[in-house]
Amino acid sequence: MLNLVGFSLLNMDSVAYRGFLYTFFILLQPLVSASGGKSGNAADLFERASQSIKVKHYTEALDDLNAAIEADPTLSEAYLFRASVLRQLCRYELSEGSYKKFLELKPGHSAAEKELSQLLQARSSLETAQSLYDLGNFTKSLEYIDKVVLVFSPACTKAKLLKVKLLIADKEYEGAIAESGYILKEDENNLEALLLRGRAYYYLADHDVATRHFQKGLRLDPEHSELKKAYFGLKNLLKKSKAAEDNADKGKLRVAVEDFKSALAVDPNHLAHNVHLYLGLCKVQVRLGRGKDALNSCSEALKINEELVEALVQRGEAKLLTEDWEGAVEDLKSAAQQSPQDMNIRETLMRAEKALKMSKRKDFYKILGISKTASAAEIKRAYKKLALQWHPDKNVDKREEAEAQFREIAAAYEVLFTNKCPK
Repeated sequence: MLNLVGFSLLNMDSVAYRGFLYTFFILLQPLVSASGGKSGNAADLFERASQSIKVKHYTEALDDLNAAIEADPTLSEAYLFRASVLRQLCRYELSEGSYKKFLELKPGHSAAEKELSQLLQARSSLETAQSLYDLGNFTKSLEYIDKVVLVFSPACTKAKLLKVKLLIADKEYEGAIAESGYILKEDENNLEALLLRGRAYYYLADHDVATRHFQKGLRLDPEHSELKKAYFGLKNLLKKSKAAEDNADKGKLRVAVEDFKSALAVDPNHLAHNVHLYLGLCKVQVRLGRGKDALNSCSEALKINEELVEALVQRGEAKLLTEDWEGAVEDLKSAAQQSPQDMNIRETLMRAEKALKMSKRKDFYKILGISKTASAAEIKRAYKKLALQWHPDKNVDKREEAEAQFREIAAAYEVLFTNKCPK
């Protein structure tokens, strides 16, 4: 178009040129308004604001409403619309001022008075919800947000973010992901929404997705303290967890125990991840023969997930180490019921049942002449000594008694040593 205008100007005389300019700018004026320029026509601005409100483009609507009021300070509808938009955005102080200005122009307007009352309810409820959140009353706080604030202020980002915080605090992580997703659809660069959504994924142990949210936020604001804390905290947790698992695989069991404990100390509230750390710690402690410690670690894992079969099996092994034969059988039976095709669990259960049966007949420690805290090496040493002493070939004159004693010694050794050194 501009090229055509330039070509025409070259062929015009001065009178025609002035006429063109007048016509050009008269015709251009509405185009400027429609493309974002500030028209002086308050009614046009008000109409454009109305259309923006319908499609929830509140920032553009406020710009046009402010311009309409500037062009015509008596345009009462503009004050009412501006008040309504500001209320929906929970910019309550400015909204209240606009409602009062409208009521000065239109005293006794019932709809405006009702909306002003709703504004005051919403503002009070948002303050109450925040106070309840700070006090740890998450359920009640969420009621105020859902039933009052977001009813009268549906575009209130502050309330939406508080709702996400409440859902995370109440361990409703899927809900938090959904709600923060709605916020990010409206503003993909909302740093707090990125942080909270990342935290929700983190507590579901979806660490890759959590990391991507934290990284995106840090690209927008590299110095954001909460995002930095979340991102580097997650990196530290994964590093410590990997070190523990690697040392366990390499057989560095005592080092692995300390690594697992160090990883568990990073975030005691991260249950979805810590359940696996407790299980890993329990396995290592069973391998070290630390029955009581293993029992505690596996019990912590089962507090988080009572149906974790591997934790039941390992706790059964720990109970065998502590000579809780009945407890071991109970855990292993439960594990076998949940995994009926697992033959390793079946074999361990049979070993526990045999130990329980034999424990009811004999005091094996007394038979071997050792204390109940005896190590595997001490059990083996006592067995060799007594087996040699009571071997039937060395007791020909009392062979029948020797054979009975030899069988008891062998049975005691089988039960005690096997349970100290499980396969």
